[in-house]
Amino acid sequence: MNTAFEKRLTELQTAYEQLVTRQNGKEMPGNGVYDRYRHPVLTAQHAPVFWRYDIDKKTNPYLMERFGINAAFNAGAIKLNGKYYLVARVEGADRKSFFAVAESPNGIDNFRFWDYPVQLPQTGEPDTNVYDMRLVQHEDGWIYGLFCTERKDPDAPAGDESAAIAQCGIVRTKDLVQWERLADLKTKSPQQRNVVLHPEFVSGKYAFYTRPQDGFINTGKGGGIGFGLSACIECAVVEEEVVIDPKAYHTIYEAKNGLGPAPIKTGKGWLHLAHGVRNTAAGLRYTLYLFMTDLHDLTKVICKPAGYFMAPEGEERVGDVSNVLFSNGWILDDDGTVFIYYASSDTRMHVATSTIDRLLDYCLNTAADGMTSATSVDALISIIRKNKEKENLALREGAKNTHVSA
Repeated sequence: MNTAFEKRLTELQTAYEQLVTRQNGKEMPGNGVYDRYRHPVLTAQHAPVFWRYDIDKKTNPYLMERFGINAAFNAGAIKLNGKYYLVARVEGADRKSFFAVAESPNGIDNFRFWDYPVQLPQTGEPDTNVYDMRLVQHEDGWIYGLFCTERKDPDAPAGDESAAIAQCGIVRTKDLVQWERLADLKTKSPQQRNVVLHPEFVSGKYAFYTRPQDGFINTGKGGGIGFGLSACIECAVVEEEVVIDPKAYHTIYEAKNGLGPAPIKTGKGWLHLAHGVRNTAAGLRYTLYLFMTDLHDLTKVICKPAGYFMAPEGEERVGDVSNVLFSNGWILDDDGTVFIYYASSDTRMHVATSTIDRLLDYCLNTAADGMTSATSVDALISIIRKNKEKENLALREGAKNTHVSA
């Protein structure tokens, strides 16, 4: 007998299957640097029905949602054994975030969460909240996951339930199933967020990109993206952080900036994807930008195009924290395709694709920020003049050919 319970369950399961099997397509014509895709790759609705609902008619006769999922965003990314994996930050209705693995055969659609979320091992000081894992396939043979672990500030004034301390948690795995918890990263900075592990040893040591900051939200004296070394990964300690990409006045990264995923090694240098934050009348605005560092001196920035690489567009602007793009995962495929996974407004995950050649061209041949309006106008005029000269040359050649044929 098809009861109301069974009918509703069928409707929920059908809607879920339609969502996760929906084909994705490029948004055309694009800007030539990358291609956005029409649909998000992960949303709260991608959480399986058996996560959100107790599907036992005896214990949940009205088939009510028992575990609400608010968002799926800020995912680390990796390709293993021919499949594409996102380790997403999944936020429940209770505001607690946890990690869950989603798998796709092609990297652009058909992402499905594994049956169970990640059971993250705890340290002696349990995490209150965890989020934004960067996945790094290190040359030592391990896959590392670096994430933000948040705990209440023990020195917060009475009644202040928002003061927190953020630090970098570290886990490692071989298969994304079994995770080993290591000690949290230690630095001299009061707070650490957006920490990334470099995929290769540097002078025989583990290299970390950090974001030193004084407070949980405000960076204070924290000057930008930092870099430091640790002799050990099991009990990682960075004694000195050198800022390699500083904040700057009246830029997209004037309030703060942080590295996204681990950099990609190319023949021209290390390619970095980062986020920059500026304040506006409507609140903080997060955009993404690219820069490159020297192959041998990781602290030397060799090129950095002006402005943002990606910014929120259309529906991406709307969500729990609006006007935000954030990325902590990308994948370089064997054919040179780069899958850029980014979250919009702390709500959902998207994908954009490019190629190493296109990204290198963008970085190496796009003007740097001259830091004034006048230099921006100069950069624009140089492009206009070049195009006008080419246009005039074509007109002269056309007139010449017409005269000869006459």
